[in-house]
Amino acid sequence: MKVNNVEMIMSAVRPEQYPGEGYPEFALAGRSNVGKSSFINTMIGRKSLARTSSNPGKTQTLNFYKIEEQLFFVDVPGYGYARVSKTQREIWGEMIQEYLTSREELRAVIQIVDLRHPPTADDKLMYEFLIHYNIPAIVIGTKADKIPKGKYMKHRKIIRENLNMRPEDPLVVFSSEKGIGMDEAWSEIKKRM
Repeated sequence: MKVNNVEMIMSAVRPEQYPGEGYPEFALAGRSNVGKSSFINTMIGRKSLARTSSNPGKTQTLNFYKIEEQLFFVDVPGYGYARVSKTQREIWGEMIQEYLTSREELRAVIQIVDLRHPPTADDKLMYEFLIHYNIPAIVIGTKADKIPKGKYMKHRKIIRENLNMRPEDPLVVFSSEKGIGMDEAWSEIKKRM
């Protein structure tokens, strides 16, 4: 998908603040610093609309990016970041859970994991949450440029098995650096619109 028109239209913490256009929404979930912002920027063809940071835990609200007047990417706070207070993590957890379990416009969660490593305990918890609430997922294995192409299948297998992935949920090998997997990711998103 060629993206010409995109804007970050709002940051929300409560349902009454969510946009009312009714476009399909795709939430982006992943560990802090796994590359969610880089994924968004690559997918929309922008360098820095979504802020990348060397300080994990930067996203503290639900950030709605409107794309081509057709859909929203919703960036949610990263999980598994230790430097945030327990109270703050609980507040984020409630905000994210409320959005993911009650938003009718939500079509799927795009869960970002690091292709190079087995999923973390937090990655597994997130995916189990999606299964529990019957929320469709598109799993994106980032940083593909850091491993040889011949090892993609092995790494995909490790992720699928460790997350105990549902057969219908795709796993897309992705690299923000090289643009690997971008067309496949858009194809999976469009199927769910």
